[in-house]
Amino acid sequence: MSLPPVLEKIDSDLDAAMERLMTFLRIPSISTDPAYKPEVDRAADWLVTDLKSIGIAAEKRPTPGHPMVTGQIGADLPEGTPHVLFYGHYDVQPVDPLDLWDTPPFEPEIQDTAHGPVIRGRGSSDDKGQLMTFVEACRAWAAVHGTLPCRITFFFEGEEESGSPSLVPFLKEHADELQSDLALVCDTSMVARGVPSISSQLRGMVKDEFTIVGPRIDLHSGHYGGPGLNPLRELSKIVTSFYDDETGKVAVDGFYEGVHEVPEDQLRQWQNCGFDEGVYLSGVGYTQAHGEKDYSTLEQQWARPTLEVNGLWGGYNGAGSKTVIPSEAHCKITCRLVGDMDPASLRDKIRKHVEDRLSVDAKVVWDNDLDGAPASVMNLDRPEFEKARGALSDEWEREAVFAGMGGSIPVVGYFKTVLGLDSMLVGFANEDDAIHSPNEKYDVKSFHKGIRSWARILDALSR
Repeated sequence: MSLPPVLEKIDSDLDAAMERLMTFLRIPSISTDPAYKPEVDRAADWLVTDLKSIGIAAEKRPTPGHPMVTGQIGADLPEGTPHVLFYGHYDVQPVDPLDLWDTPPFEPEIQDTAHGPVIRGRGSSDDKGQLMTFVEACRAWAAVHGTLPCRITFFFEGEEESGSPSLVPFLKEHADELQSDLALVCDTSMVARGVPSISSQLRGMVKDEFTIVGPRIDLHSGHYGGPGLNPLRELSKIVTSFYDDETGKVAVDGFYEGVHEVPEDQLRQWQNCGFDEGVYLSGVGYTQAHGEKDYSTLEQQWARPTLEVNGLWGGYNGAGSKTVIPSEAHCKITCRLVGDMDPASLRDKIRKHVEDRLSVDAKVVWDNDLDGAPASVMNLDRPEFEKARGALSDEWEREAVFAGMGGSIPVVGYFKTVLGLDSMLVGFANEDDAIHSPNEKYDVKSFHKGIRSWARILDALSR
């Protein structure tokens, strides 16, 4: 099957592809808000109908939460034809604060910007626009050749933005039908504008929350100020102890167990990938990086673990003042994991660090809603990765890079542990897409060249 006519079909059909995406974006499929459950269901129905129009055997699959959408095509291809599982999610984040949107979030429109036209609207980048790059590539292949170069299983989730409560049970129950040679995921970004990227590693995550308890009740600070233990002061002392100001490292004993240095050849790729540290930092108001002193900004973001304080509160927070010593102070933390760091072991080390530093008359109460996942490292030795990198390089006329990611995509870990599948992550978002924020957008160039990229990747994988 020839690739050039497929690319020509993609170019000639771009306006129609854009209109299909706009229709999809108009559905407010907010998964975390029960009020939008019918809309999430409607988005699943829209996907099923669209996939069927390409010749894909698609169906909506019920779960205890929002439905999954699955589909199959290419079962009649010759034995030995590569088989890929493509994953995306069709649910979106809430739109709050609504007053910060310049346009209605579910009335998408094309806008001109300094970097070219963009599609503005909730879900345009995360993940409906990215999901549809793959679907449109398949549509072009089917229109030109009547079939696809690979066997493909489609798997679209409706709960990614609300914690994926139905994902693992669904994977376990339907493991046989979801088996393939490799999982493809399009929910990531390019390392820099115009630099095609394949994610080589994802940081894991550990979440925890604790409360420092002091006196039985809030106390008058005139009566007990001095002799009374103040939980807010106690908490401040503990939070400060998490860090070494000289090195920027986390000062929890054993925190770096399982962390590995980045290989030199990969570091060289990162150094020449087009990442602009100044733009990255100044865009959010920083003048310098504030992490570990001996590591570059990209290494800090992609390959080093972190411990972040995400919330601190206690005492009186209303207008004016209230002279109390609070009875409790609260802290939320998250850690990003790399390499072979073990989430459960790390949680134990952090808890020991806190408990060892408690003053007399202070107690700690831990939240037991535990959440954690290890880091994911992609198997770059598989030949599919170099084939995909070559295909991306051809399309973007610039060498594609294997890049790290600072965030976490738990489904990649589940594909490995439940289905035994390696994953390849290719995305076309830009860092300024404002995902999860007001005025989310997706570059028209990312959408167009993303479709062409997937067409090339499918062609490369079939050879």
